[in-house]
Amino acid sequence: MVKEQAHRWQRRKEERPSEIIDAALEVFVEHGYAASKLDDIARKAGVSKGSLYRYFDSKADLFKEMVMQVVIPELEKAESTVNDYQGAIATLITSMVTNWWKTMGETRVCGIPKLVISEAANFPELAEFYVDSVIKRGRKLVAGMIKRGIESGEFREIDPDYAARIMISPVVFASIWKESLSSFDDEYDINHFLVMNTEIFLRGISRNRETDI
Repeated sequence: MVKEQAHRWQRRKEERPSEIIDAALEVFVEHGYAASKLDDIARKAGVSKGSLYRYFDSKADLFKEMVMQVVIPELEKAESTVNDYQGAIATLITSMVTNWWKTMGETRVCGIPKLVISEAANFPELAEFYVDSVIKRGRKLVAGMIKRGIESGEFREIDPDYAARIMISPVVFASIWKESLSSFDDEYDINHFLVMNTEIFLRGISRNRETDI
């Protein structure tokens, strides 16, 4: 009985960092980085502030670890999918946009882009971290797909890096809109918007597009 109880407490201790990260995501997205207090995060996670400091040195450290634990794994999955994929790149891009919104845009993670953009001026270190860790990595992934399409003859000759920026921008916009103005515009179907935008984008870069612009 004593061993079983000890094991339960040990397991609880091992779970605490992930519980703190989940709580941090909720508090950061709801209140913004500046207004978020470690006391509130600890309370939401069900731990003391002292316990929180056993795992994270500061609020900035907690924010960075949250990004590493919540966002980066999804990027890694996307990279693995792209590396293993064989077929039309247009189909892959459409699937990636749809899946990304489903796994990220329809969850609390959707609030991170708005959080970073709105507080970038006051917390440049965190903004730089997010750009380096997430934005540039995601852009490189998209640019790589476009480059593959160019090399296979599926897409016309364009700058893959700027094409990636064009493709990603509506996804970022959709995330910010969802976390700010969506409650005032119930006619805006974000999924439909992203599907339509992806279709227009792919038609624009396709070597076999219907018309030249």
